[in-house]
Amino acid sequence: MAKRYRVGRFRKFINTLATGRILKGKGDPAWYLLTTVGRKSRKKRTTPIAVESDGEQRWLVSPYGNVGWVHNIRASRKATLLRGEEFEKIRVTELSPEEAAPVLKRHLLSEPIVRAFFDVKPKSPLEDFVAEAPRHPVFRIVS
Repeated sequence: MAKRYRVGRFRKFINTLATGRILKGKGDPAWYLLTTVGRKSRKKRTTPIAVESDGEQRWLVSPYGNVGWVHNIRASRKATLLRGEEFEKIRVTELSPEEAAPVLKRHLLSEPIVRAFFDVKPKSPLEDFVAEAPRHPVFRIVS
């Protein structure tokens, strides 16, 4: 059974450290700050996120499930990405489970820290990732 994501003191501490590094443009080049607008509050919400890429396409993956940024981006279909001095406005489309499966598999290989939140393993067949996909939304960045 996969772990359930909770934002505790340790996670807040790690996110604060990651945010500082991302703002300086340091650390893993896949890491950005994702800012969405709250669907109810209309306040800006920012969280560190790994942008998955194959060189041609890029995706936002929610390894922790239907968290706040997922609800916000579903409502507006847009957000911003920030890394160092690089700022980008983006639009997204949500992928079907069949489309999301290979991206989730790639994400599990590139981000081992999130494996505990999945019921599949990196070497599981793609069909298992299709079944897992509804629990881990994936969005294609289209602009």
